Amino acid sequence: MYSHGSESLIKQAREIQESELQRFYGRLVKLLQGKEFGRETVDSLQRLQLILTATKYTRTLPAELQRRLFSLLSSPVEQLQVLSSAVLRETLPPSGKELNYTENIGQLNTHTAALLLSQAVSRADLSSLCALVLRSLESRQSEGPVHSLTHTLPILNTVLTHSPECLSEDHLTLLSKKLVDWLRYASITQGGGASSGGFFIGPRSRQPVPIAELDGTVSGDFFTVLCVGQGFTEDQWMNVYSFSMLHHWLLTYHSVSSGNAAADIANRLQLSLSLSHSHSFLNDDRSEVEGSVVSMVSATSSSSRLLPPKERLREKAFQYCLRLIEQSDRMAQKRTDADLQKACLVEAVCILNTVCVEEVSLVYRSFPCVKALFGRLNSDLTFARVLLPVAQFYLNHGEMVAVDCESVWKLVFGRFPAELYNDPFLAHELLRFLRLNLQNLQLRVPQYSRSFPNLLKFLAWDSPAVVDDFVDLLPSLVTTDTAVELLHTLLDLPCLSATLVLQLRATCSPISEAGGQALHSLDAFRSTKFRGLFLYLLRTEAGSGDTIDRLSMLHELLAEAADWPRVAHCAQTVPVMLHIFFNTIITIADEKLLASLILAMLERSTLLLNLPIYIKEIHRVFSCHLLRLCKLHPYVVVDQSHVLLEFAGTTANVYSKEEIYTHVVWVLGEYLSVSRDSRCSVKLITSCFESLEAVLFEITSSTPPPGTACPTPRVITTLMSALAKLASRSHDLIPRVSLFLSKLRTVTRGGSVTWCSDEEDLVAIVTRGEELWSLLKTPGVAQSVLTPPPHVTTPQWHRDTNMSMPLQLRTLTSLTHSQ
Repeated sequence: MYSHGSESLIKQAREIQESELQRFYGRLVKLLQGKEFGRETVDSLQRLQLILTATKYTRTLPAELQRRLFSLLSSPVEQLQVLSSAVLRETLPPSGKELNYTENIGQLNTHTAALLLSQAVSRADLSSLCALVLRSLESRQSEGPVHSLTHTLPILNTVLTHSPECLSEDHLTLLSKKLVDWLRYASITQGGGASSGGFFIGPRSRQPVPIAELDGTVSGDFFTVLCVGQGFTEDQWMNVYSFSMLHHWLLTYHSVSSGNAAADIANRLQLSLSLSHSHSFLNDDRSEVEGSVVSMVSATSSSSRLLPPKERLREKAFQYCLRLIEQSDRMAQKRTDADLQKACLVEAVCILNTVCVEEVSLVYRSFPCVKALFGRLNSDLTFARVLLPVAQFYLNHGEMVAVDCESVWKLVFGRFPAELYNDPFLAHELLRFLRLNLQNLQLRVPQYSRSFPNLLKFLAWDSPAVVDDFVDLLPSLVTTDTAVELLHTLLDLPCLSATLVLQLRATCSPISEAGGQALHSLDAFRSTKFRGLFLYLLRTEAGSGDTIDRLSMLHELLAEAADWPRVAHCAQTVPVMLHIFFNTIITIADEKLLASLILAMLERSTLLLNLPIYIKEIHRVFSCHLLRLCKLHPYVVVDQSHVLLEFAGTTANVYSKEEIYTHVVWVLGEYLSVSRDSRCSVKLITSCFESLEAVLFEITSSTPPPGTACPTPRVITTLMSALAKLASRSHDLIPRVSLFLSKLRTVTRGGSVTWCSDEEDLVAIVTRGEELWSLLKTPGVAQSVLTPPPHVTTPQWHRDTNMSMPLQLRTLTSLTHSQ
């Protein structure tokens, strides 16, 4: 919301009259005709920018004012550059003057570039702009201001992002050649001269000083972004800019030059993997290459001059990245330089991976360097974000060079989530890595599906930030071997969230807090008595025991954590994850897995952290998917009838688990039928009938337990309907149901009852009872109504040749076609 003063200014800007606006234009033109611009000019430009921004349509400025504003783009005062660019971006260019902005392309700066891109409204405009920018690169430095080149690459990089097809093949070839020159052949002396003698040495005696490494030593090879000096020359700045856009350029260049903009790195990865066998005999190119990176670069630099521009850029990018990896081994003198080393390492390994995907022969030359880098950094978790691109390299090319990647995956799926779960940047990068490589990880990395207890720590710690990632990742973690344990882990996520908080507090806070109230859960976490419970929650792999027998104790220990914001947010995420879990289960579940899942759902409906809203939502999810599983696989009701009857026969479940209890009763009444499963015997139907009858009789003949509400009408009517369905399949049971229904009507005539507090609810229950009683008087009708055959519940009359509807449809179709 704007402040009152801002709203007043915006209102004035919107209500300005055209005559007043024209006078304002005239005053501003006079101000801009002067040689020096004071505060009044700046204020007027700010007011003009507000007027143009607040108006809902785009204005056209007078030609003289437009020209004056454009001249300000080259002003030495940056504030005037910013204001003029902002104003011009809110206006339409004068008719027939669209190309005026590009006449002085040699005077580019950041704000001019932003204006040029905003004025390019079509692909043709972008193509023209790119052509002008690239022509400026072809001109000699003496023909124009040297500093202008530094703004060409950001423009081209922006065009690549939004419309890469605007660059023609000739443009791509030209820029590839320029990138090669800037990357490989930048000067190796500092931009400013340095004196080689005493204080009174003249300017002519100054000698060029070589570029230095981050550790202060003189650079022994070509210039890179990790070289330092008192000043950079223009070609050195272009070297830095070229490296910053190199990865983007390589990816886009391949897709554009191949004529298929939809092609991406995944397709090239498949190609490289298919060629891996044909390259397996090239022992000379493998990792036996000895010597330093510098010698390797020198050995290949001369032959690369004969390559086409695209392949030559790839070769120079390869050499550049190897040199960066070598430079990263030097001890930086400043902390900022150390951070720069990490950032450059990430980019260098990503570029290496890209060029190796496109040219598989480079894999054997680069793998020794990447392997050495991993060996040097894998023990230092501060380089975690650097090691993720290394893991990507191993994933893409590890099989080709027949290297064991287990140590890489132990680090990525083991230590990273276990020790860095509270690092939001690593969480984003790691989850992005998993999402981009899901298929390969599932096929080639066995540790992936077993690592879900560790990966879910990211979700438990910061659910709102990563829930979208896990919506995509969770289905890949669901397998027949891990499904049951994964279900328990998802239900324990709030407990895991609390445990992660306790783990951090245990390391950061003293054991005894003077003057403060100690957390009971923190004391439990530190206690050796309960250590096993918490260690299970913090496990890194699946299949290491369970705590289902001690969950009640764990929930008591973490009772105070229910109010923690992090735990509450995590609990809100669990129902979403459960829906995704069960949607995946439906596609892979077999008979054995379904039985285990139904048992787990009924067990865990009681064993949940005491968060009332959370418990209610979990019961709702369980109810929904229990119905889906039974509808898709009706045989599971007979298979698990003992478990379901035990749950439905417990009266306490009516009051504490109304949602899931109602659906279990409905499932029993609906699917315990010979028409659904031939194994359904009269004995089983009778046993189910007696269990439900006992519960219904108990809840309708006594007051609810203290502290609980009356059972809802839905529970009672579902029980009555289930009993009527079972009795219609075993006619010996009909008198027992009829007797209960008749007594129910008699009892309610005496007034209010203790088990139903609402009179309207009571009327609805009695009405349902009378309907069922009337049906049961004619058993044949009751069976057809309460247990209809499949052709009634799922009609396909339009396909049945014995019905008249198909004939009518065919007749209408023929008549339509004849007309």
